[in-house]
Amino acid sequence: MFQVLGAMARHAAESQKVSATNIAHADEPGYKAEKLESFEAFMARAGSGAEPAGVSAAFKTLLADTQAAPNGNTVSLEQELFSSAEAMGQHNLALTAYTKTLDLLRTAMGKGR
Repeated sequence: MFQVLGAMARHAAESQKVSATNIAHADEPGYKAEKLESFEAFMARAGSGAEPAGVSAAFKTLLADTQAAPNGNTVSLEQELFSSAEAMGQHNLALTAYTKTLDLLRTAMGKGR
């Protein structure tokens, strides 16, 4: 459980990094925006045995499927802001679930808070 939640937090951080990189290149002619594979796709790949590292494996980046501007740039600032907010929510969810799981384990062991 902790490995999955850790992977979820790592995925959110990597997603933020990809969005930040795309935003930094928003005015660069010909730049092709990237996106991170979904967490569900990552877990399916990690759980299928295709990745020997399991949930510690690296995330795959893909080219974003957005329309190109006249200068050939495919960064959509609106999409990047949405992706960034979504990653923040995913990170908060992972940390909350991690904390609550620790609380449950402490309670089960009789240690409380």
